[in-house]
Amino acid sequence: MTSRGPKAKKNPGPGKYQDPGCAYCPPRVRACRRGESDSAGPGYCPSRVDKEGIEEASGRYADPVVRRIAQESARVESEGYCRWSRVEEICQFAKRMGFTKVGIASCISFLDEAYVLSGILESHGFEVASTACKHGGIPKEDIGLNDAEKIRPGTHESMCNPVSQAELLNRAGCELNVVLGLCVGHDSLFAKWSDGLVTTLVTKDRVLAHNPIGALHLAESYYQKVWGPQRPEKPPKLPKGGRRKPAEKNN
Repeated sequence: MTSRGPKAKKNPGPGKYQDPGCAYCPPRVRACRRGESDSAGPGYCPSRVDKEGIEEASGRYADPVVRRIAQESARVESEGYCRWSRVEEICQFAKRMGFTKVGIASCISFLDEAYVLSGILESHGFEVASTACKHGGIPKEDIGLNDAEKIRPGTHESMCNPVSQAELLNRAGCELNVVLGLCVGHDSLFAKWSDGLVTTLVTKDRVLAHNPIGALHLAESYYQKVWGPQRPEKPPKLPKGGRRKPAEKNN
């Protein structure tokens, strides 16, 4: 007889939470992996707090384009699982989607890597367009920054220009754009204004050799400085936020 897996020991019960809190789901629960969210998920499980939202989102997969992206993503995940690097996965995904032109939105500090990536993509038959964040040489003063707010006051500093990066790659007809080390916030603006799909190859972290997850792995030891002043003495087992107010439970 096959075990269905353990249920959450402390289930807050339906109605207690209004926001999903998947980050708090215990490793031995995570019922969505087994398709048992409704029966075994904790009270802050998305299936408990907003089933309507899940159903609404599910309906969007009826769109042929959305469905195909989801299908090809899953096929790349399956075929390349623990075999393909992310560079290889990007190439395979673009091929399976039938894309012919790929864009690279790069931090100017990653242009050497962008050169290598462009060559790899071209070797797979893609046409490639690439834009560096500092293109245009627009001074930071043009977006309202003071001289004291520059990295090196007293000198010219070109602003990062992610909106223009997106516009140029849109005009070039890029169907998939690869982000290469854009700053926090600049990557968000690029994704907002890009017409093509966006995927990230490199996430910038100047301190951790562009390996930002290192700060999470070491948050309890060598890198405790990431914590804010409200860090609890004992890690909570349940989400602090997202609870319904007492008057809302019966609504």
